[in-house]
Amino acid sequence: MKAFRISGIALGMVLLASCGQKKQTEEVQAQGQEAKPSVKLAQVVEEPVDQLQVYSATIVGEVLNNIAPAGAGRIKKINVEVGDNVRKGQILAEMDETNLINQEMQLKNLETEFNRIDQLYQVGGVSQSEWESMNLQLEVARKSYKTLKENTKLESPIDGVVTARNYDNGDLYGGQAILVVQKISPVKLTINVSEQYYSKVKKGDQVSIELDAYPGETFNGKVSLIYPTVESMTHTFPVEINVDNRSQKLRPGMFARATLNLGTENHVVVPDIAIVKMAGSGDRYVYVYEDGKVSYRKVELGQRLGDRYELISGVADGAQIVIAGQAGITDGKEVEVIK
Repeated sequence: MKAFRISGIALGMVLLASCGQKKQTEEVQAQGQEAKPSVKLAQVVEEPVDQLQVYSATIVGEVLNNIAPAGAGRIKKINVEVGDNVRKGQILAEMDETNLINQEMQLKNLETEFNRIDQLYQVGGVSQSEWESMNLQLEVARKSYKTLKENTKLESPIDGVVTARNYDNGDLYGGQAILVVQKISPVKLTINVSEQYYSKVKKGDQVSIELDAYPGETFNGKVSLIYPTVESMTHTFPVEINVDNRSQKLRPGMFARATLNLGTENHVVVPDIAIVKMAGSGDRYVYVYEDGKVSYRKVELGQRLGDRYELISGVADGAQIVIAGQAGITDGKEVEVIK
């Protein structure tokens, strides 16, 4: 009887231990299921994306003229100030006239002498060679006077705006331009475009221009010149953009951003919340879901399109990517998908 009682106690202990072990196993399994991270997915597709490239440049006048005499001399008077609008042919500065007056007197004397020689030549009083020699001297004197006059009374060669003045009245001209005149209607800017786009840029292409001076305002420009060569060091080619600037709001020296549309390409577009930055580097990646697991994919970002990013590479069309729950997953991790 006593032996039976002991065996019953032993059997009870075995059953109790078995139940405890089963419960412990179930708890471990439950814990394993709870550790499986939950993620939210989105399917991505290719779509046409305008290939917009933004370039920085500085506004310059379409034409820039340095107003200066051909030789040394004293500046008698400067007739304009920086910011003045000037017309073509307007006298902007006057140099000392002493040489011009002397040259004018010599010219008048030569004209008088030539008239006398010409009258004698008509009646046979002098030879043809003497007449030709005097006529040549007179022509040389006239050209010298004209050149000296142009370098004494300095005219504007264009309609434009005075953008620099480097001397005062009475200064001795020392080689630097007395004035700078620029044509600012239109203006232009030059950008350097990667050689991979050489066949895509066309003369007349529309360009969007933005300036820090006018936040929120956009100006329209056109490609006016494409340089025929590519710079070997940078593998870029210069492109000139023309802006009519009838309002004259754009001024030389202003910083500008030019946006050039280089056509449309089909690329995968993903929500910006799917992009994860690699710690310690500038790499970006997304998690792609497949067969119950997620895998790490490095991506090359294109343009930001509102709350989405264009991907140049890294994710295939139609792939499912993680858009929530990235903090709890790693490469190759099994996940639970939630809706």
